[in-house]
Amino acid sequence: MRTLVMVAWLLIPVGLAAYHYGPGQERLRLDDAADHLREADRHAAHEEWAEAAESYDQALRLLPADRVQDARRIRLERAKAQMLARQLPAAHADLKALVEELKEDGKSDPKLLAEARSTLANSQYYMTWLMRLEGLPREVWEPEVEAARQTYRMLAEQSETAGDARTARKHEEDLESTVRLARMDLGELQGLPLPSQ
Repeated sequence: MRTLVMVAWLLIPVGLAAYHYGPGQERLRLDDAADHLREADRHAAHEEWAEAAESYDQALRLLPADRVQDARRIRLERAKAQMLARQLPAAHADLKALVEELKEDGKSDPKLLAEARSTLANSQYYMTWLMRLEGLPREVWEPEVEAARQTYRMLAEQSETAGDARTARKHEEDLESTVRLARMDLGELQGLPLPSQ
């Protein structure tokens, strides 16, 4: 009996080591990712957008591949931070890919999809503004502003159907701004300050 207890006692460190080097590693990575997320949220609260985007990126690198929904939420937050950190092209490209992923995945959260679409439409609006200021031809910037217009219209209709009048009104205002941007003369546009988020 004593031998059995002694063997069991000696196997405890072996079991702990097996857990630590096996499933425990994933837990450690999740803890590290959570630390980076807290850091990113703290940077965002202090409007340190570049640092927030970098922390979100680090959290994404540490997140296990099977945490798809969490990764999509972090990608959206990273894109928002990138837009505010003057990294609009990178945010715009990732938002396009994210919206496509969410549309193709039948199990995705509809609220996350709506938020990603709204953020993508915002990035399309600002991309259009910058392309127009750069003097690019209408054929280049018009698809972006048209995509933003259609998205804002769809989101306004969805919000109205869901009974969310406040969100519907916000999307309608964004839709009106998009239409004004498309119709505005370049001289008028150059006289205006750059829009803020």
